Amino acid sequence: GKWDAPKNIGPPVNTETHDAAAGLSTDGQRLFVYKGDINGGDLFESKLNGSDWTEPVSLGKEINTKYHESSACLSGDQKTLYFVSDREDLSYGGRDIFLSHLDKEGKWGPPENLGLVINTKYDEDGIFMHADDRTLFFSSKGHETMGGYDIFWSKYNDSTNIWSKPVNIGYPVNSPDDDVFFVLSANGKHGYYASVKNNGYGEKDIYMISFLGREKFIPDSVNYTINVNPLTLFKGRVLDAKTLLPVKASVEIVDNMKARTISILQSNSVTGKFLVTLPSGRNYGIFVSAPGYLFHSENFDIPVMKEYQEVVKDIYLDKIEAGKKIVLKNIFYDFDKATLRLESTYELKKLAALMNEYPTIKIEIASHTDSVGTNEYNVILSNARAKSVVDWLTTNGINLNRLVSKGYGETEPAVSNKTSEGRQLNRRTEFRILSK
Repeated sequence: GKWDAPKNIGPPVNTETHDAAAGLSTDGQRLFVYKGDINGGDLFESKLNGSDWTEPVSLGKEINTKYHESSACLSGDQKTLYFVSDREDLSYGGRDIFLSHLDKEGKWGPPENLGLVINTKYDEDGIFMHADDRTLFFSSKGHETMGGYDIFWSKYNDSTNIWSKPVNIGYPVNSPDDDVFFVLSANGKHGYYASVKNNGYGEKDIYMISFLGREKFIPDSVNYTINVNPLTLFKGRVLDAKTLLPVKASVEIVDNMKARTISILQSNSVTGKFLVTLPSGRNYGIFVSAPGYLFHSENFDIPVMKEYQEVVKDIYLDKIEAGKKIVLKNIFYDFDKATLRLESTYELKKLAALMNEYPTIKIEIASHTDSVGTNEYNVILSNARAKSVVDWLTTNGINLNRLVSKGYGETEPAVSNKTSEGRQLNRRTEFRILSK
């Protein structure tokens, strides 16, 4: 394929002075802009509102200083900002890479230098954190470069809280001149960067490199791999189930094992589009919600070595009305028992929060099984499981007179029981609004 001709993003992002794209969030909704005419160079953020970008807003006093702040990128969960600055008080020399965490008020906190493993007495710049939230790419004039800025990568170890020794990507990607702003695609197949090369059109041009197999460069001279964690890319649109119009919704990503929110994103207000990146090795709950609608849940249990995959699915949200029901896809029980597993906690809390937000609704908790075993046994098991959910809700403050539990056994399959996939879909817990 071929690239389309570039289109000017226009105002209010672009102005008559120096404006440059310094980074883009993985969901494409947040753009970091470098403005060279402010305080010697500051960083701003613009958000995608429908199809238009908002007026860029300064990242604040913790990030911007009287010194030079040149590039920025977000972690996959959008709670950590990585940026470059030559501030004298915290730098080891020249431009260094820093991080800042998002505080409870939604503001960026005090900067932290990434340390001497990453930063040198020379300049570092052009940072990119892969969506696995572990692999950092950056350019440096230190770390024994071939000349000018070279591209390096380093991996963060969660157990030791230490960055690995930076690895030079090497020739022919790196050259005696500057090679900067490397970005790796989500599937790990392509990398993009800027460089000055003899066959270029002038100054720094943008180049693409490709990988054969799993993160291996095409050039034979490069004899190592970049081991980024494989990702699952979940994308689609959030739509009103009745009108099929786009809905601006909150997309919440939860670590089910820890019952905690990893990040909260927003679908596009005009198109309803969303994009979520999920590193391997976790059980994820995805919760999509909007005011006046029932929430929708998805589950992704991704093994550590799961290869890259893309899941495309539109989410249809129902208005909160009598008769509407949803499948609770993050409710789990011990095998052949009615005991709720730890991974169920967050979805149960979401259900309780919904009932507290709408204190007059009454609901039925319905449990279903597959066709394995006798119908009599399946009815007993499903009744016990539905009651377990009701018991949890009453223990957590929901009045019993608003709740009905019922086990349907195998009598209402969602799909055929002929395949293991079908039987898995039929083992489910639902809630239905009886009255509003």
